[in-house]
Amino acid sequence: MDELIKRITAFRDERDWGQFHNPKDLAISLNLEASELLELFQWKNSEEVVEQNKEKLQDELADVLYYVLLMCHDLKIDPTEALLNKLSKNKEKYPVEKAYGSNKKYTELHGGTNE
Repeated sequence: MDELIKRITAFRDERDWGQFHNPKDLAISLNLEASELLELFQWKNSEEVVEQNKEKLQDELADVLYYVLLMCHDLKIDPTEALLNKLSKNKEKYPVEKAYGSNKKYTELHGGTNE
């Protein structure tokens, strides 16, 4: 992960783009890239998109990851630690015995409360 972040920030710094990369604009860019990923699926079924657009999917996912890692770097957030912490929180929100095989939101699993 550290090597990826070094390469991403080097790419940005070589072009002097850091001046444009504040948290708000990075969040906007992240959302735009995620929307481009979503657009690949518009009006199609998932299987069709995956079979016919693997390279485009890969590129859009890479763009999303680029902005996630840039934001983590600039906000001094360790992405691995952040993901592991969130996974731990989700384990509490979605215990296996209640969530297994279910697509219910955690508030539905806990009887409408935010336990």
